[in-house]
Amino acid sequence: MPKVKVKRKKPSLDMTPMVDLAFLLVTFFMLTTKFAPEESVVVDTPSSVSEIKLPDTNVITLSIDNQDRVFFGVDGQQTKEALLDKMAGKYGVSFTPEEKKTFSLLTNFGLPMNQLKSYLAMESNARKAVNQPGIPIDSVNNQLGDWVHQTRLTNREVVIAIKGDVDVSYSTVQRVIDILQDRKINRFNLVTDMENKPQN
Repeated sequence: MPKVKVKRKKPSLDMTPMVDLAFLLVTFFMLTTKFAPEESVVVDTPSSVSEIKLPDTNVITLSIDNQDRVFFGVDGQQTKEALLDKMAGKYGVSFTPEEKKTFSLLTNFGLPMNQLKSYLAMESNARKAVNQPGIPIDSVNNQLGDWVHQTRLTNREVVIAIKGDVDVSYSTVQRVIDILQDRKINRFNLVTDMENKPQN
């Protein structure tokens, strides 16, 4: 008696659900991604093995680049607007509502108070081309200390982080630390890049 041969069918795989899932994932990541804001200065931080992370909010960042220029940044648009009002009153400068709005959107800046108004009045592309000299930190004109002090009066919960370039001079970092200590601030963080821990 001859054997009956069963016809084999090729399995069919419907790829539609997988393609739908891929597009949903791409859409999700596109909508939830936060792009890093553009900073006025690029700082190449030294590496360390510390695992302590800065909080996501309420951080004053003092960036020091390889040309020893100091830049000031704080998060929170309302904090920035209130801070600018306090500094304007202290230094006798007035800012328009548009300039305040522009200031609230800056990540950081490195300008003396007498140049800040004209900087904020510029168009966005013109601001990118400005070579900022850094916030004054000398003993006669210590504007950095005023920015930090007024920020702490505006928001008591701020944490201070110093982000120094790997090639910055020691004396500049020491001057920034001295300014903080003159304001009775002895707790601050040093921002570094994560380094792989040595294997034992």
